[in-house]
Amino acid sequence: MAIATPSVTEACESAKRASRALATADTGTKSRALERLAEQLEERADDILEANAEDLADERAAGLTEALRDRLTLTRDRIEGMAAGVRAVAALPDPVGEQLDRRTLDNGLDLAKVRVPLGVVAVIYEARPNVTVDCAALCIKSGNAIVLRGSSYAQRSNATLAAVVREAVSEVGLPEGGVELLSGDRSELEALATAEGLVDLVIPRGGEGLKDALKAVATVPVMYAAAGNCHVYVHADADLEMARRIAFDAKVDRPGVCNSAETLLVNAEVAAEFLPGIAAELAGAGVELVGDGRAQAAAGTTPVGAATDEDWDTEYLALKMAVGVVDSLADAIDHVNTHGTGHSEAIVTGSEDVGAEFTEGVDAAVVYVNASTRFTDGFEFGMGAEIGNSTQKLHARGPIGLRELTTTKYVVHGDGQVRG
Repeated sequence: MAIATPSVTEACESAKRASRALATADTGTKSRALERLAEQLEERADDILEANAEDLADERAAGLTEALRDRLTLTRDRIEGMAAGVRAVAALPDPVGEQLDRRTLDNGLDLAKVRVPLGVVAVIYEARPNVTVDCAALCIKSGNAIVLRGSSYAQRSNATLAAVVREAVSEVGLPEGGVELLSGDRSELEALATAEGLVDLVIPRGGEGLKDALKAVATVPVMYAAAGNCHVYVHADADLEMARRIAFDAKVDRPGVCNSAETLLVNAEVAAEFLPGIAAELAGAGVELVGDGRAQAAAGTTPVGAATDEDWDTEYLALKMAVGVVDSLADAIDHVNTHGTGHSEAIVTGSEDVGAEFTEGVDAAVVYVNASTRFTDGFEFGMGAEIGNSTQKLHARGPIGLRELTTTKYVVHGDGQVRG
């Protein structure tokens, strides 16, 4: 049965109207909406799982990769995780009205800089229904309306979740039009990206193809939560057992997400000692390995295919990993900056100085010393949830949470001052 959804214009107009009420809603009301949302996620878990099962059984999902099917799949544990994330957002300080600066000018004017909502945020995402809830919760708490454009693969799951959100919002007296869901049709992308006057910001969560498609047409500001071609570099002085744990986790824990590692770089001094063990362990977990000549030679009995130039630039989002051997820290930094997407990068080292040189030299939103890249996540960072991870150098870089969904306004009080 087809699911009725509004047109892009209808959805954006509805969200625009609702945004005015959301922008002035008090913290208590917004938090109550989120508490009710968390309760309803738990109460309606059966409905959500039924809709998700129908999405997974649909012929449109038949050709999805294992990683994409994992993204699409909801379980009771994942629904509990969504509810926990919503409650965490509800408990966070409200960024709206936060005073960033205040001073009195020479002419006596009292000048304050405060946070205000962006207005209407449109989020474009792929087959991850939990994003529907995460993004809606963050926008509600930050006083923004949201237009959600999920994947057609997850249409039933997203529709059920969006209905739950709208009901929770309505119960506390906020306009349900503050949360609008589109059908997932490809034709909606250009309409959203050109909805000037209705949409204040578009946030696409997806690969480079989606990024390029929007760049070609967008007239609305876009903040890209784009690809994660992430690296783990094992320096010559690394604790190799620590390096083994980090490299394995970064690749295998959940390979279909943007903070998983796609490339393992190993210093030449420890390649012969480190690579045979980690290569065997990764291969044993089903990871296909490709690498340069030195990595192939150092990997022992584990087969490592020949890496192409394209492999170093590829976000696999699957059980595949490129492996390279480098001669120095400088070479590792150069490789990361040449091939990475500015998302999350990690070094394993026993030296504070080496760690500092890596963090200073690598150009990325998040840089780790002796930890897995898998921690780049709004929930893990104490932000409750995230709309995505920005790889741009705008006001938001890294996980996009409540504060990143605000802009600023100057509020000026005087006692009759005039300029002329």
